[in-house]
Amino acid sequence: MWQHEYVAETPADPERVWQVLRDLDRWADWDTSMESVRLDGEFRVGSQVVMTPVGQDAITSTIVEISDGVAYADVTQFGGVTLRFRHSLEPLTSGGTRVRHRLEITGDAADTLGPELGPQITEDFPEAMAGLLARAER
Repeated sequence: MWQHEYVAETPADPERVWQVLRDLDRWADWDTSMESVRLDGEFRVGSQVVMTPVGQDAITSTIVEISDGVAYADVTQFGGVTLRFRHSLEPLTSGGTRVRHRLEITGDAADTLGPELGPQITEDFPEAMAGLLARAER
């Protein structure tokens, strides 16, 4: 398994961050690594999300976890690996929110592909997080 986590804090409350995070059809407005993101159906476990990273072909992910106001995760499978992206929110006692973006790469080819593919995928986590938090703080 290969994994990476990026954490940031915002003065925005968890409800506001959650509103931005769960609005998948608007992700490309704040996540500059995406040309487009489209939720097929309702925001629920089992629904598919079609994402087109800048300069790449579309990727289809499946929502595997939703804890309303707390966490959202989706998985993408290809080439012998499973990519699990998880976004979680934690209220801070002083107000505001701690936000975590996590990627886990598992599967038969994870030990080979993870160290190569993982850093390429996660290099934009800081920029994407900054975009999410800026949107939530408006």
